[in-house]
Amino acid sequence: MLPSRYAAPAASIVAEGWLLSRLTPPSRLYGANGLTTGPDGRIWVAQVPASQVSAINPDTGAIEVISPIGGDIVAPDDLVFDDKGNLYLTEITLGRVAMRSPDGTTRVVRGDIPVANPITWHQGRLFAGECRMGARIMELDPAGGDPRVILDGVPMANAFQIGPDGKLYVPVMGANEIWRVDVETGEHDVVAGSLGVPDSVKFDGKGRIVSTQVASGEVLRIDPQSGTRETLANLGPGLDNVTFVGERLFVSSINGSVTEILGEGNTRPLVQRGLQWPLGIAAADDGQVFVCDGVFGYALDRAAAGIDALRLVGMAFWPGSPGYLRGAAPGGAPGEWLVTTGLGMVARYRPAAGESDFLASGYDQLMGIAVAGAGTVAFAEYGTGCVHLIEGAEPRRLAEGLDQPMGIGWIDQTVIVAEAGAGRVTAIDDSGKSRTLVEGLGRPEGLCVRNAKVLVLDALGKRLVQIDPQSGSVTELACNLPVGAPAGVLPHFLGPIGDMAGPMVNFADIACAPDGTILIAGDAEGSVLALREA
Repeated sequence: MLPSRYAAPAASIVAEGWLLSRLTPPSRLYGANGLTTGPDGRIWVAQVPASQVSAINPDTGAIEVISPIGGDIVAPDDLVFDDKGNLYLTEITLGRVAMRSPDGTTRVVRGDIPVANPITWHQGRLFAGECRMGARIMELDPAGGDPRVILDGVPMANAFQIGPDGKLYVPVMGANEIWRVDVETGEHDVVAGSLGVPDSVKFDGKGRIVSTQVASGEVLRIDPQSGTRETLANLGPGLDNVTFVGERLFVSSINGSVTEILGEGNTRPLVQRGLQWPLGIAAADDGQVFVCDGVFGYALDRAAAGIDALRLVGMAFWPGSPGYLRGAAPGGAPGEWLVTTGLGMVARYRPAAGESDFLASGYDQLMGIAVAGAGTVAFAEYGTGCVHLIEGAEPRRLAEGLDQPMGIGWIDQTVIVAEAGAGRVTAIDDSGKSRTLVEGLGRPEGLCVRNAKVLVLDALGKRLVQIDPQSGSVTELACNLPVGAPAGVLPHFLGPIGDMAGPMVNFADIACAPDGTILIAGDAEGSVLALREA
């Protein structure tokens, strides 16, 4: 078995009388965004969530980490090599373009490109653009001089390339079109429209466009002259980018998969799909489980095996989606979930119907959410250190001054919250008065209540503990869990992506299923784990 993205320093250990298993396999990449073929013939892949760049052998699937978590590169989204082997990358959350030399040193080329995303190199010239409404497409000076704006006001440009005719072919997500742009004058026309939300354009050896469609999951081949198109494959929503190794075609997906398109509808998985994080997990009384993975929302079938246990039910680019998904709780009705989003909203989400009702908005980095027996909703605002309640039409602030609140739950009418920044778990009554249940934890993130005991996932300590709220006693149920950052590594803070998502802060959550099983977001390795009594 090829190694996953995270090498645990030691095997997980559980307390006597407990069993730990994986419900989904570890992921090999932290998602897969931009792709390019390197001078070494390998596929180089950018991974926004981990600020990582890796190189993949196109024949064996072996992966080498080039720029690791905590390295010099931050949130790389797209990448391209120049003729001398220098690697140019767009760092989407920082709004900048960086260059990595063959010796591994890096420097910033430009730092004033909001939502920097597409980048390409052609005959000694460097082009970059922005994936936002009103985007600019620019020619950059690799030495750091002022850019030349080719076109302004573009509705979300993504991975582009110069065609055989010397024009720049741009997938314009906000218009659902592919544009052909004269890089000297900025004049442009539409090559193709009514697509599946195109997010990349590359050219094959015969001068034909190959374009991934993020919403529909199609890989399209388009004749740039006639506009005729054919579907080479349909790999499911979330496709991101394209590269060629010789005449061989490979595509990436945000979910971490890289697939070779063989023709006649055939494909070969080079890297299997997985989870980018995961983040929030919720378990309903009827046994349904919902997993938040940022752009994606999954239904988890605990009876299924492997990655097929995850069924995609929601996506940020689908109609009715509330956006980037972080925290989750059962919504009451079958198939309904309460979620917190990356843009600071609380929504009642029905994925099957493609519907969202927004209950609250305007908050700073929302994390966990939980529902009391009477229907009152509590949610944690990480950015401001507040906990809020939804009891009627308008939310009210229950508590403030908390240190990075994340996981949240209820015992009767008392809110229990994990303060990740302070390493403690706090109980807050209905008047807002708080008391410390436990302190001295590393970084408590996920929290749920089971049999009147508080379960907490310590992402720094990599352990799951059970707290007796009456006595304050702490019992360790499992340790050496694949959660949090690798030991000794300080991950980069990932800021917002324009208007699409706020800061992408990790949230390793847990949930208690009706049968007593504890579901764990193994965010280090990209898996969902289950801890249950033997």
